[in-house]
Amino acid sequence: MKTKTPETRLCTHTLTSLHYGDANLVEDLMGQRSFTEVMLMQILQRPPRPVDMRICDVVLIVLMEHGLTPSAIATRLVYMSAPENLQGAVAAGLLAVGSSFVGTMENCAPLLERIAAAADPDAEALQIARHYKEIKGAVPGFGHHLHKPVDPRAYKLLELGRAESELKGDRIRALETLSKAVNAVAGRPITVNATGAVAALLGEIGVPTNVMRGFAVISRAAGLVAHIVEEQQSPSGRFIWDTIEHAIPFVGKKPEGAA
Repeated sequence: MKTKTPETRLCTHTLTSLHYGDANLVEDLMGQRSFTEVMLMQILQRPPRPVDMRICDVVLIVLMEHGLTPSAIATRLVYMSAPENLQGAVAAGLLAVGSSFVGTMENCAPLLERIAAAADPDAEALQIARHYKEIKGAVPGFGHHLHKPVDPRAYKLLELGRAESELKGDRIRALETLSKAVNAVAGRPITVNATGAVAALLGEIGVPTNVMRGFAVISRAAGLVAHIVEEQQSPSGRFIWDTIEHAIPFVGKKPEGAA
């Protein structure tokens, strides 16, 4: 069986030009289009609508920063250790974008797809909420250890999404349905967090679930560069290292003569 030759539609070049898809980089894009527009054109493989760019911009802003989180701490410590390697420090921080922090929209998005496609969305949402209670797990997109009783980022994201008449609204409605079910099963209000809202909004503009975390990577990379700038101006890496060394005790047999 003959193996199909791999193909790419992203970029090609000649001796005198470079093309992103069908667009000439120099003539059609540089000075004519924003970074967000070109990024969406490349990732979604279609011309982005103005609504797509508005939603994408606000998502990227929300995901860029949340203080001294694991990703920022990793970046600062690696930069302290290897200041000649800025990209390595950023890469170290990006490795922390995952299923527990920053990248959790990928955990929530499939649940919203299930609810949006269900014949009875309320029953589907209730089944999901009960499942997570049974396994004693947090429902993806809900709860936050710092923002209670509401995550202001989530509510602003959803407010902006509802205001966009071009969006179908099915993922936003699915998140609202799931929120009601989660609250009912828990017997108290549970915070809808930012990545839950991000999952809904990226779904609204047609971003596939298995690509959503890429938007977190793109956004957080910018935030981590800012952490490196601050680390250059006001180093904290050594302080973080010293703090941990003194805060976490050694519990094995101490060497003779140790304090």
